[in-house]
Amino acid sequence: MSFWPHAPIHRLDQTGAYIVTAATYQKVHYFRSVALIDFLQENLFTLAKQYDWQLQAWAIFSNHYHFVALSPLNPSSLRGMISHLHSISAQEANQQDNAAGRKVWFQYWDTHLTYERSYYARLNYVHQNPVRHGLVPAASAYPWCSAAWFERTSNTAFFKTITSFKTDKLKIQDNFEVMPIA
Repeated sequence: MSFWPHAPIHRLDQTGAYIVTAATYQKVHYFRSVALIDFLQENLFTLAKQYDWQLQAWAIFSNHYHFVALSPLNPSSLRGMISHLHSISAQEANQQDNAAGRKVWFQYWDTHLTYERSYYARLNYVHQNPVRHGLVPAASAYPWCSAAWFERTSNTAFFKTITSFKTDKLKIQDNFEVMPIA
């Protein structure tokens, strides 16, 4: 008898850079208001700091998010960070919608990035994700994304290097229809 997991396997045994994608249950747009998506973003920042994950790129939408981060010495802490984030954000979304106990989050996928070029391509992918989803013509115009921060804080040569990386052949869980935040 063989066993096939119904959820992604999380191999969090090596330090380094990771890309993470998380999805809401049935891809429902639970974070469709400015207040809720702000709450989700602020708590991602707070918990990343608390768990010692160094965010390098992020893009947050009404029904999913992506981030690239550098792990602490114990990368398995990602499980706790994601669980914590999903717990408090689900509670807030359910409180806002008066829907106590509703399932908000589905699962998350993580990939350890072991090659520099792979890391750079995924940084560009996450920074440009709001454009890919058709929400804005320039990623820096989307407030729940790291593109404007990256453009403002990185040196010009590094910015040009990252933005030159092609992303069309990357295999990233991202088959989501998004909606503008109201």
